[in-house]
Amino acid sequence: MMTKELGLDEEKIKEISKSKKEPKWMTDFRLKSYKAFKEIPNPNFGPELKIDFDKINYYKKVTDKVENNWDNVSCPIKNTFEEIGLINAEKKYLNGVGAQFESEVVYHNMIKQLEEKGVIFCSTDDALKNYPELFKKYFNTLVKYDENKYTALNGAVWSGGTFIYVPKGITIDRPLQSYFRLNTKHMGQFERTLIIVDDDSHIHYMEGCTAVYHNDSSLHAAVVEIFVGKNASCRYTTIQNWANNIYNLVTKRAIVDEHGKMEWIDGNIGSKTNMKYPSCILKGKGAIGNCISVAVASKGQIQDAGAKMIHLAPHTTSNIISKSIAANGGISNYRGTVKINKEAKYSKSTVKCDTIILDKDSKSDTIPKNIVENSSSYLEHEATVSKLDKEKIFYLMSRGLDEEKAKELLIIGFIDEFRENLPMEYAVELNKLLKSYF
Repeated sequence: MMTKELGLDEEKIKEISKSKKEPKWMTDFRLKSYKAFKEIPNPNFGPELKIDFDKINYYKKVTDKVENNWDNVSCPIKNTFEEIGLINAEKKYLNGVGAQFESEVVYHNMIKQLEEKGVIFCSTDDALKNYPELFKKYFNTLVKYDENKYTALNGAVWSGGTFIYVPKGITIDRPLQSYFRLNTKHMGQFERTLIIVDDDSHIHYMEGCTAVYHNDSSLHAAVVEIFVGKNASCRYTTIQNWANNIYNLVTKRAIVDEHGKMEWIDGNIGSKTNMKYPSCILKGKGAIGNCISVAVASKGQIQDAGAKMIHLAPHTTSNIISKSIAANGGISNYRGTVKINKEAKYSKSTVKCDTIILDKDSKSDTIPKNIVENSSSYLEHEATVSKLDKEKIFYLMSRGLDEEKAKELLIIGFIDEFRENLPMEYAVELNKLLKSYF
């Protein structure tokens, strides 16, 4: 049991590490991260963050064991994931599922055939225990603990998350999925995700996030590190529907080897304040990085989202497609970086940012940073801001739709490039979420 529920100090960090039976090097890493967290200020860009760190619960254990059978999961927790649709989705179209409730993974399972091929799919806590050498080889190598205040906080109190290793030459034909749920008032969630896709291997990983609304603010600060090998590919699909009392401050990064491909399919629907910029480091010749995102902000919400593409090798390619929607006084901004280094000759990057503002009280800005350091490469940036087209609304109404349905259809059409990259079940769920917003 923790010495106190809210707030953070060295004793609580030691208690978290002890309760997880971690090796000394991890306890030392947590304490080093905590020291950095206290010293590093909030980001000097983006929305103002007014977080009272003394009113956050940094760790809540809800189970002593990760189950691989839903019948053994506590009924209230099982019912929550059943209502979300995760249990049914696992049966229909997934090769494996992980489910995290508060600070711990409560359920994890993968089909036997993948296990026999050497695929590892488990909680990150279990990976530390069961695959210590593989874990230590990659952990904290791509996203350093002291990069910003929230990577440091994650390093200090991380718990749960997903660990995946795909051996050479293995293609996973159906997605693996993890779902993260916040239920408790003042709760913080700090999962750590590590995905290693070895040479000539391919995976699609999906992530869902929800939370119960409370009047007081809660915090989600995750770290994701992805390693894509030669001729390998990884698609990482996220649909977050956090309640609008959640600060969502996440660092996601992938490094891509020769002729590898990384795709971020990133949906940002909920949260009070969201700061998230999935990034690709294209370190191998011919590597590809893509990010297709949608960010929706309604009343009392700020979406500060985008992508980062760093070209380090020749003949690399990146594409960023960002769709933003601002309504009911919400703020939805694109913030992104593309850098083509001197050595990354004959590289190409395309950035396309489109925004719809649905009323006079809503706002949107495009804040790009584009750098090309050699004359043989090509970078194109296009940005548009518009309202819903009145002529199109009139046309649809003349075909029998009422005004509300006509607007809904145009909004759904606006994010088509994003929706077409989702599995059917996710696309249907996204439509429902958007309808509830407008």
